[in-house]
Amino acid sequence: MIDYIIVGCGLGGIAFAEKSLQNNKSIIVINNKSHHASKIAAGLYNPVILKRFSQVWQANKQLDLLEVFYKNLEIKLNCKLDYKLPLLRKFYSIEEQNNWFQASDKPNLSKFLSTDLILNKLKYVTSPFGFGEVKFTGYIDTQLLVEEYQKHLQITNLYIEEAFSHAALEVFEDFVTYKNIRAKNIVFAEGFGMVLNPFFNDLPLDGTKGELLIIKAPNLDLNVILKSGVYVIPLGNDLYKVGATYNWDDKTNNPTEEGKRELLDHLMQLLSCDIEIVVHLAGVRPTVKDRKPIIGTHFTHKNIHLLNGLGTRGVMLAPAMASDLFNFIENSVPLDDHIDIKRFNKP
Repeated sequence: MIDYIIVGCGLGGIAFAEKSLQNNKSIIVINNKSHHASKIAAGLYNPVILKRFSQVWQANKQLDLLEVFYKNLEIKLNCKLDYKLPLLRKFYSIEEQNNWFQASDKPNLSKFLSTDLILNKLKYVTSPFGFGEVKFTGYIDTQLLVEEYQKHLQITNLYIEEAFSHAALEVFEDFVTYKNIRAKNIVFAEGFGMVLNPFFNDLPLDGTKGELLIIKAPNLDLNVILKSGVYVIPLGNDLYKVGATYNWDDKTNNPTEEGKRELLDHLMQLLSCDIEIVVHLAGVRPTVKDRKPIIGTHFTHKNIHLLNGLGTRGVMLAPAMASDLFNFIENSVPLDDHIDIKRFNKP
């Protein structure tokens, strides 16, 4: 009997697999490659909500765990994943500049928001009111992470690639069985695929479709992340990731002309150089209306668990949420009320 069946190999599944292996637990990961929101994610980590100039929930804890988690994965997988780059937030008015400086005086934001207004011109970037710099930002190469981690699991015989059949799961008092696998626990980290999971599909997961572009811009020569109506992330070799859209109605992974046009409209307001679209991608993020993850144990089955709802901040949330869930299962450490699925179990 193994300790954990983990369903899903996106950011949440990878983070829980790593936490389990680091604690000498035995695992098997079952993954359906058609669920690929993590692979097309921006991978951006940023401790500040830039619409309101407020701190991301538990930002300090998440950044601390993120640093160690991805560094260890870089060593384990022998590839570069974490690209630390400053983020420049475009200002649209003097009022926004003033709001930025007011926010930078707050104790919880002062270490993240630079008080130096950046007015020096970036080549081919339009910004008459300048930029504010956010510190402790960067991006994770999520596509490479998912691909290399799956390869690693395959090599170590810890990976099954198939669509998980919930009907084949048998639940007993102290263990579960799935086909020929017996495990003490099963953790579902299926992302938006959770809507098909009969154990948890009554939870309010509200998938949000996002589209992004990979563009080539040989003249741009940018070495910072830009954030305006869209983000622009330099990937090297004159390539940039541009995103993202938010669509609450379309639940498909198909790129759309409307999404592309929205991204290009924003991009043209920011850049004045020629660009070429290299790739157009789309996926459905697992989001929740209260903007918090949904973590915890099934209301009636003590060996069925959930790690989901990481939304648009998956690279920051995944290490922290996986650690919280593991400590809850193994050490009975209570979950934060903000993330516990019990918040939806209303009498």
